[in-house]
Amino acid sequence: MRISANDIKSGNILDYEGELWVVSKTPEHTKPGKGGAYVQVEMKNLRTGNKLNQRFSSSESVEKAFLERKEMQYLYKEENLLVFMDPDSFEQIMIDQELMKDKLPFLADGMNVEVEFYQDKPLGIILAQTVILEIQETDPVIKGATATSSYKPAIMNNGLRVMVPPYLVSGEKIIVKTEDATFVKRAE
Repeated sequence: MRISANDIKSGNILDYEGELWVVSKTPEHTKPGKGGAYVQVEMKNLRTGNKLNQRFSSSESVEKAFLERKEMQYLYKEENLLVFMDPDSFEQIMIDQELMKDKLPFLADGMNVEVEFYQDKPLGIILAQTVILEIQETDPVIKGATATSSYKPAIMNNGLRVMVPPYLVSGEKIIVKTEDATFVKRAE
């Protein structure tokens, strides 16, 4: 499936020059004073692990690999592999954790995710847009300190650092976006 270079996102898997590449960082969109706009994309080869910085014209289109998706359950981590199970057939697969470093903090035992396959080979996962996490540690509330910045750092129960509003305290549950690890709201 061909997509515009402007639509490339972090985590996309592209079929570029006969190889599969995963986009490892959010692409940078640039419109210089002279010349046409372009998109700078940092990619990692799924077979060799080599990195590539590629510049695509914003009018260019690239081939996005067709991936089959299957609902699976995350079981556990074994060395540098993540183990997932098909809830229907109970078949287990292993995926290298290097393919999904930015998603690791959000994985919890028993969590259901969508696993992406390319020609029956597992390549990555798709998480829910938001997850509920518990604040493990944060600075105490200081009454009347509204003149300072509106957010403070908090460490979640999974070790992730999230900026939260000053009224939140340790032990509270919040909803966090998995895309960029930002605070959404207090969990109900």
